[in-house]
Order: sequence, then structure tokens, then C-alpha cells
Amino acid sequence: MTADVVKERIFIFGASGHAKAVIDTVENEGRYEIALLIDDDTSLAGEKLCGYEIGGGRNEIEAVMKKHAVTGCIVAIGDNEARMETAAWLAGQGLHLVSSVHPSCQLARGVKVGAGVVIMACTAINTDAEIGDNVIVNTSASIDHDCRVGDGAHIAPGSTLCGAVKIGQLAMVGAGATVIPNVEVGAGVTVLQDVPDGVTTLGARPTGSAGSGRDER
Repeated sequence: MTADVVKERIFIFGASGHAKAVIDTVENEGRYEIALLIDDDTSLAGEKLCGYEIGGGRNEIEAVMKKHAVTGCIVAIGDNEARMETAAWLAGQGLHLVSSVHPSCQLARGVKVGAGVVIMACTAINTDAEIGDNVIVNTSASIDHDCRVGDGAHIAPGSTLCGAVKIGQLAMVGAGATVIPNVEVGAGVTVLQDVPDGVTTLGARPTGSAGSGRDER
């Protein structure tokens, strides 16, 4: 008779819609037992999300660790800067950040995954790609060989990184976007304006530089 496997007990920090997707990933992977949720919005304390109790805010962390015997956590916050700040704070409380990979994800040989990463359903990460700490690889995203995704970045649903793409820290690759091979997306990059149908974007002026940012040829 096979002995029951004792799972590490963790909590999830965040109780928004994004947390639902993180919960689904953790449950399907089956490596961890979710003890409860924590959220900065303390008005949610006592409520439930996906059947899990929401147990208060940051000031409850020490009590949570003792009462529920948790040693690890995952940050379920979609905003990149807020996720990184929260992850750093939790690490400072003596918690370790665990990563969770949905079983439907295809991970090729040589893929490196950092701490606090969530890789969601139907994703594909190819050979020798590197995923930094506290990254979100969202539903049906594709990351090809030799890509480098910096800490705190978010690869949104349905997006594609072709071979050897570099994504900087805290950068956001939007839903359905395609980044062609060997392109580097800098740290903290985001798109602030709509791009019309059929347009190929070649770059943008940095904030504060002269001109309107349009193609002036």
C-alpha cells in the first residue's frame, strides 16, 4: 500500500480574478495544499474565493504561518510592480515563494523556471528558455527556444515569443501579441496606445524625447 504524499501547505496572496486562475493552476498541478488566501483588502476577510477562506491582510501573516503551518506562498497579483513588491516583502517574512506549472503546459528540455512563477494552462515553453522570478506565463502563451523572460514580467494570454527573444524586468507582453525572433523588449515596457489593424510596430520614442512618437518620414 502506497503511503499518502504529504503536500507542502501554502497560502496565496491575492483574492482577485487573477487569483482564481492561480488557484486552478495549483490545484491541477497537485504539488501543494492551499491553506487559505491573504489579501491587502482586509474587508474581504472571512469571505471565500473558490472555496478557500480569505484570512485577512499582511498583518495576519505571522499568525497564518503558525496557525496553518504554512511555509510557502504564491503571489496572485496581476500588476507587475505590485507583485514584485509583495513577493519581496513576503520573502522578508521568512516565506519562500513556490512556483506552479499547470500539467497541460509543455516544458521542453533545459527550461529554467525561477521562484514565484505561475505557468498557466495550455502554454508551451521551448528548449533552453529561462523564466525569471515572479513571472506570469498566462493561458495559451508560447515561449520559444532560448528566450529570456526577466523577473516580474507578464506574458499575457495567447501571446507568442519567437526564438531568442529577451523580455526585460516588469515588462508586459499583451494578449495575442507576437514578438519576432531576436527582439529585445526593455524593462517595464508597456503599450499605451492602440495599434491599428495590419500595422507592424518597429519601435517607439522613449518618454520625454522630442517629437510626437509617430513615424515622421
